[in-house]
Amino acid sequence: MAQAPSTGGAISPTDLYAIDSLLADEHRDVRDTVRRFADERIRPHVAGWFEAGDLPARELARELGGLGVLGMHLEGYGCAGTDATSYGLACLELEAADSGIRSLVSVQGSLAMYAIHAYGSDEQRERWLPGMARGEHIGCFGLTEPDAGSDPGSMRTTAVRAGGDWVLRGTKTWITNGTVADVAVVWAKVEGRVHGFLVPTDSPGFTARPIPHKLSLRASVTAELALDDVRLPGDALLPGGAGLSAPLGCLAEARYGIVFGAVGAARECLEAALAYAAAREQFGRPIAGFQLTQRKLAEMAVAVGNGHLLALHLGRLKDAGRLTPQQVSVGKFHNVAAALQVAREARALLGGNGISLEYPVIRHMTNLESVFTYEGTHDIHTLVIGEALTGIPAYR
Repeated sequence: MAQAPSTGGAISPTDLYAIDSLLADEHRDVRDTVRRFADERIRPHVAGWFEAGDLPARELARELGGLGVLGMHLEGYGCAGTDATSYGLACLELEAADSGIRSLVSVQGSLAMYAIHAYGSDEQRERWLPGMARGEHIGCFGLTEPDAGSDPGSMRTTAVRAGGDWVLRGTKTWITNGTVADVAVVWAKVEGRVHGFLVPTDSPGFTARPIPHKLSLRASVTAELALDDVRLPGDALLPGGAGLSAPLGCLAEARYGIVFGAVGAARECLEAALAYAAAREQFGRPIAGFQLTQRKLAEMAVAVGNGHLLALHLGRLKDAGRLTPQQVSVGKFHNVAAALQVAREARALLGGNGISLEYPVIRHMTNLESVFTYEGTHDIHTLVIGEALTGIPAYR
């Protein structure tokens, strides 16, 4: 029997890039705190949630609020006010557990809470943000429609004046947190121009229905919202949320979290593949000792490390106030595609076991198929980068 080579000198994928040396103490503290929460509260249960297509969203929201990660990068109103790098690292650790958990946090903090924080009135902020930061109130973000995805400007949802009130009509789809939300940030056209509205979900005429038959992001709440002559008071309008640039600004915030989150999903797949390759023996030795396996592991590790470096660089740009939407597109374009490839390689390396929920790989692989599409499809981010390089928009 051939003697397996010693793996006593093996290092972790993050050690290969000396990632810890790039982080301040407070960043490591945030990362470690969120990782412990994921280890204790999410990883033991998430495969079951995924298989059942269910999530204890309200319970988790309160726990995540207690952890301080909901709207953690926002200032005031009970929010933690951390820097962007800390928020990114929290997203990384949450998505390493599951993309659905990071989506819950991203939609709450970077879409719903950010919209209220950036475009709302003082009264709207005071009413909603403290409770949302604690996880007592859940928010969702209604932009995408059945016929308006990559082209949100073609939305059909409308808001019209009725005396001093507003009346909203329309449908939104693929809305994370939709059926558990207390407030929906809904984008609608007022005389042809997009505006944001805060819609309490107990409003007459508002209905949220779960979207069935999902094979991805199953540990996540996804809904269709119907607004059937929903009457709102005049102060439901977000006073700063006029024009398509407002919801797009929210999307840039959420995409930033995805840049980090995708690295977490890829790292989890790589770590599972490394552990499996070290333990799985074929032909008298661990498969980690075969050249083809080592090539796959090396390529996966470099993809994860490069994505981590890119995310940290963008985090530092954001903390310095110099991050552009085009740079966020670069991050999502690169890191999600790289993470999806890592997940596919890991699934193949695990062989038949790669399709079992006893391992995290197939769950991450199917989740990443959704991440590849939402918050701007891969093709749309391709065109954003292309326009940045050429100065010529090619969306039509």
